[in-house]
Amino acid sequence: MATRGSRSEKVKRIFQQFDSNRDGGLNREEMAALVVAVNPRVKFSDEQINAILDEVFRTYGEYIDGEKGLTYDGLLRTYDDGAGDVDRDFDALGLELNLDEDAKNKEIRVRTGSDEVSSSSIADERAMESQKKQRTAAWAVSPNHGIVFDDTWKIVDDLEILIKRLKAKQAKDGKLRGDNNNNNNFDSYSDAGWSRELGPSSEISERRFFWEESGHDYAVFVKELGVLRNRADGARSREEAFDGHMAIGRVLYDHQLFKVALVSFKRACELQPVDVRPHFRAGNCLYVLCRYKEAKEEFLLALEAAEAGGNQWSYLLPQIYVNLGIALEGEGMVLSACEYYREAAILCPTHFRALKLLGSALFGVGEYRAAVKALEEAIFMKPDYADAHCDLASALHAMGEDERAIEVFQKAIDLKPGHVDALYNLGGLYMDLGRFQRASEMYTRVLSVWPNHWRAQLNKAVSWLGAGETEEAKKALKEALKMTNRVELHDAIAHLKQLQKKKVKGNGGANGEGAFVIIEASKFKTLGERTTLRQDLAVALQIRAFQRVTRLSRCDVELLQQEMSGSDVPISYSGTGAPEKSIRKPNLEQILRKLLNFLKPETFQGAVKAINERILSVLDMTGSGRVDLGMFYAVLAPICSGPPEKRKRVAYDALLWRSVNDGIAPSQIRKVDALDFIKLLRAIYTPSSGSSEIHEVHGEMDISMISFSEFLVMFDDRDWGFGILSTLMKLEAGDRNRHGRYVCSVCRYPVIGSRFKETKSHFSLCNQCYSEGKVPPTFKQEEYRFREYVSESEAVKDKCTCFNMQSNSAS
Repeated sequence: MATRGSRSEKVKRIFQQFDSNRDGGLNREEMAALVVAVNPRVKFSDEQINAILDEVFRTYGEYIDGEKGLTYDGLLRTYDDGAGDVDRDFDALGLELNLDEDAKNKEIRVRTGSDEVSSSSIADERAMESQKKQRTAAWAVSPNHGIVFDDTWKIVDDLEILIKRLKAKQAKDGKLRGDNNNNNNFDSYSDAGWSRELGPSSEISERRFFWEESGHDYAVFVKELGVLRNRADGARSREEAFDGHMAIGRVLYDHQLFKVALVSFKRACELQPVDVRPHFRAGNCLYVLCRYKEAKEEFLLALEAAEAGGNQWSYLLPQIYVNLGIALEGEGMVLSACEYYREAAILCPTHFRALKLLGSALFGVGEYRAAVKALEEAIFMKPDYADAHCDLASALHAMGEDERAIEVFQKAIDLKPGHVDALYNLGGLYMDLGRFQRASEMYTRVLSVWPNHWRAQLNKAVSWLGAGETEEAKKALKEALKMTNRVELHDAIAHLKQLQKKKVKGNGGANGEGAFVIIEASKFKTLGERTTLRQDLAVALQIRAFQRVTRLSRCDVELLQQEMSGSDVPISYSGTGAPEKSIRKPNLEQILRKLLNFLKPETFQGAVKAINERILSVLDMTGSGRVDLGMFYAVLAPICSGPPEKRKRVAYDALLWRSVNDGIAPSQIRKVDALDFIKLLRAIYTPSSGSSEIHEVHGEMDISMISFSEFLVMFDDRDWGFGILSTLMKLEAGDRNRHGRYVCSVCRYPVIGSRFKETKSHFSLCNQCYSEGKVPPTFKQEEYRFREYVSESEAVKDKCTCFNMQSNSAS
C-alpha cells in the first residue's frame, strides 16, 4: 500500500496533469476532465458531471480559491475522505512518480501559491520542515492536523526515542506478540473499513502486534511518558498544551500503544472540548481496544462538535459517520449502524467504503436486495474491493442466485487468494448445493490460512460425511475436538459411531442420514392425548428454532410489561391517518438491546437479523421503516419466557397500550384489533397460514369491544387462533432431555427432546424426523401409531404399566 508521502506525490502529479493553465487550481472544466479521465469505462451525462462538480465544490468550499477552483490541498482532501482511490486513478492516467524532481516540485509549489515569497528565514523554515518530514510520520506536517508549535517537535523527538528503546528491550526479551493466531497473513481477513484518522481514510494494512504491559520496562516507559505529558501541560498557552497532547497521542497510536494514546487524547479533549479531532481519535483508540460503547460516545461527541462547527468540519462528517456506524456494529447495533453509513454515503456519494459497509450491514439484518444494490455500487467505484465482492456473493447466495454467487466469491479469492471469509462462505455454498468435495477443498484452504478455525474443521468433517467418506470425516472431527470441546462435536462423533455400527447406506443427506421414506400425514396416528400431532410439532419446531436464534425464550415476558409502562412513545400518524405509537427500526433495536442485554454483540446481531426477517418484515410490509410498537410487543409476548397465562396477559396489555383514546386508558380492546393481532401472529409464526390473511376483509368493520376472557377464547382456538402455544411450551420444557442410548432410527443421532415410539414395529424417531414424516424403509405399514415420551422415565413407567396389565390378564 502507498505511504502517505507517495500518496501526496501521486495526488500532486494528478493535480499538475489537469491544472492546464497552471494557476494553482482546478476550475470546473479541469475538474470535469479529471473525473472523466479517471473513470474511462463510465459514460457520464452532462447532468451527472454537473452534479458531481456541485457536490465537490460545495463540500470542499474552504479549498476553493476563487476563479482558480479547487486547490491541491482540496484534491488531496477528497482522496483522504475516500472520494476516490489514489492508486487506481494514478494508474488509470498512466502516470509515473519521479522522486528526483524535488527542485522542480518546489518551483511548482511557489508558482501555485502554496509557499509565500522567498526569504532567508522562510528558506530556513523550509529546510526544517524537510527534516521534520524525514524524522516522523506524515501527519505531523499536515497543514490542518499536524504539529503547530516548535516545542511540540522536541516532545515528539523525545517520545520517539522512548518508544524505540522500549521496542528494543521487549524485542530482545521476546515479549512482542503478533496477532491473528500467530498468522502473519493479515491481508487474508476482511478489512474493518473504518477511518483511523481525520486524514486518509485507509485500511489498517500493517500487522497488529501487542506490547507487554506488565513488565518493568513498560512501567519505566509510562513513567518517562508522564514527564513528557507534564512538559506539554507546562506549555505557555492552552493551544500549545493541546498541540503537545495531540502529538503525543498520535505518535503513541501509530506505534499501537493504544491505552496510553487514549490518555493523551482524553487530556486533549479536556483542553479543547469542542474540537472534533481529539474525540475522533479517542474513539479510534477505544474501538481498537474493543470498548465499543465508549467509542460510540466519543464519536457522537465528535459528530456534535463537527455539526456545531459549521463548514469548518463538514468534510470530516463522512468519516465520523462511518466510524460511528462501525462502533455501533461492535455493540451489535446493525440497524442503527445502517443509518450512519447511509448518511456518509449521502454526504460523499463516491465514498465506496461507506457503501460497502452499508451493504454488509444490510446483509447482516437480512435485507438482501438493498445489500446487493449498495455492494454493487461500491464495486463499481472500486472494482478490486475483495471484501465487497465477498459480501455481495453472500447476499446473492441468500437470495438463491447461487451460480452468480460462486462467480463473485471466486473473484474475491482471485483478488485475495487467502481471503478466509470468501473461502469459508464459498464452502458453505457448496455444502448447500450438495457439492461436498468442493466444499471440503474450500475448508482445507481456510485451515491452511487459519489452522485453528474449528468451525472450518467441523464443516470439513460434515462435508466428508456428505461425500460418504466416513473415515475421513472421523479424522476431521477428532481434529476439531482438539480445537474446542463443544457438545455438538461429541454428538457428531456419537453419530458417526452409530453409522459405522449399523452400516447404514447414506441417502444423500449432508448429515449422513440413513435411507428413509416419507409417509403422508394421514397415516401417522397418535396414541394418548399427550402425543403431539405431527403437523403441530412441525410448526412448533420452527418457532422453537426462532426462539433459539433470537434467545427470546430467555427474555422474561415481564420485561415487555416494564418497557410499556416505562416508555412514553409519541403518537404518529400512518398512511391511513390513524394515530398509533409507531417507532423507527433503529429505535426499536435499542429497545431490543435492553430486553436482550445478556447477549454478546455478535449473538445480538443474529437475533436482530432473525427478528427483522420474520417479524419486522411483516409488521412493516409497506417498507416505511416504522413499526407499530404495541403490536410488536403483542406478537413478541407469546414466545418470551414465562407461564402461558402471563404471556397471553402481556399480549392483551400490549394491545391495550397501543390504543389511542384521547389519553384515556381503555379497559377493553377492539375486536378488530384482536383479529388483526391473531392474523399477524399466524402470518409470522405459522407458515401454512401465510401473510394473505392480513389483507382479508370480512364484511363491515367490527367496532365492538372484547374483554380479556373473550380474547383468550380467540387466542386458544386451535384452528383460527394460536393454539400451537401448548405444543411450544412442551418443547421448551423438554428439548434438552436425552433418552439414554436411544438413537433416531432415521438420522441415527441421539434422541434429544421427545422420543416418538412406533408401537407395532418399535422403532424410535426424534422430533425432527417425526415432524417430517420420515420412517425407515424396512418398516412398511398401512399406518403408523406413535406414542410420545418426553423423558425416559415416562417410557419406563409406561413399560411397567403394560407389564402389569399383561400379568393381570394372564392370571
